[in-house]
Amino acid sequence: MSTTSSATDETLLRLPQVLARFPVSRSGWYQGVKTGRYPQPVRIGERAVAWKASDIRRLVQAATA
Repeated sequence: MSTTSSATDETLLRLPQVLARFPVSRSGWYQGVKTGRYPQPVRIGERAVAWKASDIRRLVQAATA
């Protein structure tokens, strides 16, 4: 499930998609977001967030470099 933002036409990834690309635990991911290690989410609804695919791609590339 991917969502696109009309403002930037950026693909957005929900948490299961993010964790499939960058395998850490759910709680580990949110701890990393809180400390600034991982990118901040984009709010897509009242109770829903997603992450920019480009941010996750950069994170994966940095981790493998």
